[in-house]
Amino acid sequence: MHDNPIIPVVLCGGSGTRLWPRSRKAMPKPFLPLVGERTLFEATLDRVGGHPFGQPIIVAGAAHVPAIVAQAGKNVQIVVEPSAKNTAPAIALAAGLLPADAIMLVCPSDHHIADSAAFAAAAVAAAGLAVDDWMVAFGIAPNRPETGFGYIRIGEPLAEGYRIDRFVEKPDRSLAERFLTEGGYAWNGGIFAFRAGAFLDELRTHRPEMAALILRAVDEGMRDGAHFHPGADAFGAIAGESVDYAVMENAARAAVVPVDMGWSDVGNWEALRDARTGDSNGNRVRGRADVLDCRNVLIDTDGPRVSVVGLDDVIVVVDGDEILVTSAHGAQLVGKLPGAANQ
Repeated sequence: MHDNPIIPVVLCGGSGTRLWPRSRKAMPKPFLPLVGERTLFEATLDRVGGHPFGQPIIVAGAAHVPAIVAQAGKNVQIVVEPSAKNTAPAIALAAGLLPADAIMLVCPSDHHIADSAAFAAAAVAAAGLAVDDWMVAFGIAPNRPETGFGYIRIGEPLAEGYRIDRFVEKPDRSLAERFLTEGGYAWNGGIFAFRAGAFLDELRTHRPEMAALILRAVDEGMRDGAHFHPGADAFGAIAGESVDYAVMENAARAAVVPVDMGWSDVGNWEALRDARTGDSNGNRVRGRADVLDCRNVLIDTDGPRVSVVGLDDVIVVVDGDEILVTSAHGAQLVGKLPGAANQ
């Protein structure tokens, strides 16, 4: 195992429209206390506080900076993206600012992880592989035939994980059920570990134009205290792409560390319901609410009393003057509502 601290690179992006009306552009999903008392962003920083982690670098758009400073303090290192270009350029900016031998742990800021000890153990194992220039993904233990995530087929064993046999696009229901029955598959949760120099080498190999523009954006960037502003012209010229497509699926040395850590992407209201603790009937209530003869109902109200009788798998959210009522099954579609899309 290497001795250098693992540098968390925390990605703050997206508007969380599927958690409308609670999540809005002005105060999106990472900055809300959706599962516990702490916001998802604060909980992410809590998880990477202290050994074996070093000072985090947060990559975010300018719109999110005030919320980051309010929740993390003025001295946190922030890379302020001039425009949204997806995860590969965001990660590459951090890599370009770090020493080549730094081990980066890429963490989304809006996930819930129940078991921080399992997360830290997986991070140490992933770092051990990253030192040897493996591009490492966390492989989340699947517990249901989920069609909303990409999967990783686990290959032959390595010292502290496994080779990635292949990445699998989001499957249909029958394929997801087969993966669960067969075993040997993990969810791709968007958590990665790399040596900074090795990541940039992969980017130069597979996306040379993006790599060149990133390094130019870093060279032309300006520091403002703890905030770094990359060169907007160079960064603006980048074709946005996810780290999965740009690097992970092309890397010859791609590895996975399987981990069971109570992970949720809190991707919609149904996922949030399942991440919260329920009563004996699986009902989860926040705010003034009553349930009678109900199962697996989520009520989240910031004001008016909500009463639900005789319903199963229903979600009711009240935020100010906006009210959402959906079946759990319909939660995937919330982001398509006019209120969510046009906030």
